[in-house]
Amino acid sequence: MGRAFEFRKERKMKRWGKMSKIFSRLGKDIVVAIKEGGSDPETNSKLRAVMQNCKAANMPKDNVERAIKKATDKDTSDYKEVIFEGYAPHGIAIMVETLTDNNNRSVANVRSYFNKCNGSMGTSGSVAFMFDRNCHFKIAKEEIDIEELELELIDFGAEEVFEDEDGIMIYGAFESYGKLQSALEEQNKEIISSGFERIPNATKKLEDPEQIAEVEKLLEKLEEDDDVQNVYHTMI
Repeated sequence: MGRAFEFRKERKMKRWGKMSKIFSRLGKDIVVAIKEGGSDPETNSKLRAVMQNCKAANMPKDNVERAIKKATDKDTSDYKEVIFEGYAPHGIAIMVETLTDNNNRSVANVRSYFNKCNGSMGTSGSVAFMFDRNCHFKIAKEEIDIEELELELIDFGAEEVFEDEDGIMIYGAFESYGKLQSALEEQNKEIISSGFERIPNATKKLEDPEQIAEVEKLLEKLEEDDDVQNVYHTMI
């Protein structure tokens, strides 16, 4: 098993926090997907994927319906993805993905978290080279040869396939998402969830508990912000 498996094992569920935060993030994903491709999951593959993620997270039907209504409201502001980069204390690189309808607010908030926690916010590209952007799919477990499945999916961009606790994980390059989604649907594989991750290609291990706590303090502040969708870092 490779780097994606190890990264997932370390990170699993830790960065999602409380359920209300998960639902808030998924709600924004619904709005963005509908704004981009319409409200019919049959013709909007991005929305279809988000709805799968909602089901996997046990998101209540009322929450889903509110997000759909918000997306179809003409007065609703559009969300824009904004990426922030920087360093936590002790040389730990951080990438922050946000979906925001107020860029000035997001910039001010993220900068304040870095400053208050002895970090430094960098410019675009300052740490991005330390992360590979990957897509991933989780499909239902079935009686199947993992190596055979990987061989079948290599032509569609799969780079790593492995069995997880509650499914089979498939990782590929960011740009392979559409091809992999189509291939899995054509093979009638049950897609439980899917999405994107930034996997560090270089990591740093901190031994001092106080140093680890300093970095964790910044990560927690970032993750608690309503505009923040995901936080990635190089600490192990």
